[in-house]
Amino acid sequence: MKKTALLYVACLLVLQTAGFAARLPATENIPTDNEVNMKNVPVTDSADLREIYFAGGCFWGVEEYFSRIPGVRGVSVGYANGTTKNPTYEQVCSGKTGHAETIHVRYDPKIVSLKTLAGQFFKIIDPTSVNRQGNDIGSQYRTGIYYVREDDKKMLEAVTDEVRKQYSRPLAVELLPLTAYYPAEEYHQDYLKKNPGGYCHISFDSLGDIQTEKDAVADPCEYSRPSDEELKKKLSPDAYHIVRNAGTERAFSGEFHDHKERGIYVDVATGEPLFSSTDKFDSGSGWPSFTKPVDPAVITEHADDSFGMRRIEVRSRVGKSHLGHLFDDGPKDKGGLRYCINSLSLRFVPYDAMEKEGYGELKKLIK
Repeated sequence: MKKTALLYVACLLVLQTAGFAARLPATENIPTDNEVNMKNVPVTDSADLREIYFAGGCFWGVEEYFSRIPGVRGVSVGYANGTTKNPTYEQVCSGKTGHAETIHVRYDPKIVSLKTLAGQFFKIIDPTSVNRQGNDIGSQYRTGIYYVREDDKKMLEAVTDEVRKQYSRPLAVELLPLTAYYPAEEYHQDYLKKNPGGYCHISFDSLGDIQTEKDAVADPCEYSRPSDEELKKKLSPDAYHIVRNAGTERAFSGEFHDHKERGIYVDVATGEPLFSSTDKFDSGSGWPSFTKPVDPAVITEHADDSFGMRRIEVRSRVGKSHLGHLFDDGPKDKGGLRYCINSLSLRFVPYDAMEKEGYGELKKLIK
C-alpha cells in the first residue's frame, strides 16, 4: 500500500521540490549527523517540553494522530533503534537495518502527560502483533516505545502493565531507551497533511477520549512558586532544607507517617493538592506512603543517583518542592507503586475544612 502511494509522491516531488524547504524535526537533541545516542541526548527540565518516541507501524498515520493531541508541540517521522547510519527508506524497507518506522513527539507536560500519550498510543496499535500493523508487514513495522529520560521508564512500564492485563497473548511492544534516530526523507514528513487521501492504517476515533492536564483535578494556574526568601519566612529550617535542598527527615519522626484522618495533603510551599488520604497506606517504612497522587500531572519525576543508589525523586509540579522518592514495592492490587514522602513537605487539609480552604471540588476523591 505504501509503495503505491510513494510512486505518486515521487512524481509529485519532481514538480514540487523547489517549493519545499528542507527541514529537520523540531528538536535540539539531534546532532548534525542525525544520530541520537543516550549519552548525547540532553535531559530537558520538567518546565520545558519533553520528548518521547513511538513506533506503531506505518509512521504516516501515527504522526498525524499525535499531531492532533492538545499539548503536542511537534511531531516528526524517522527511523529508530537500528544499526545502519543515515538509512534511506528503501534500506529500512529491506529489513536489514534494524530500524523501526518511528515518530518523535515533543510535548508540553503542563498540558498533556506522558501517561496520556502512552495510553493513546496503545489505542491505535495491535500490541500483540509481531512485525505487523495494518497491511504493513516487516520488522520495520514493529511496535515500540523509546524513551530518552530514564525517569520516564517507570511510568511507561506501569501503562504497559495495565494494557497487558487486557490480553491473553503476550505483548510485542518494545520498551527501550532510544539508541539512534534518523529523520526520514522530506516527503515522509507531514505526509497526510500534504496528501489527505493517503494511506493510513489507524483510526482517529480515539482522539475524543483524551483528557489533557487542563481537564485534570488540579489547575497549575491557581498556584505559584514562592521565592527562597518567602519560603524561609514561611517554613521551619528543617522543612525549608527538605523542600529546597532535597533533605530527608528521619524515619518515624514526621507528623504524618501514622496519620489516618480523612482529607488531602498539599504542597507545603504552594498549597497545590498532591495526595489523598484515600490513597495513603501503612508501608512500615516510617514515612507517609501513597499509592498515587491525586493527579499524575501534579508530580514530576527525576533520576536521583545520590548516595550510590539509583532512585526516582519526586517533586511537586508548580513549587518544584522535593517531596521524596518513588518505589515499586507498593500494594500490587493498587498498581504496585509507593510514593514515599516527607511529612515536612506536606500540609494536611482535613475533609471538613476542604470547602473552606478552596478544595471543595476535590472532596469527591476522599472515600
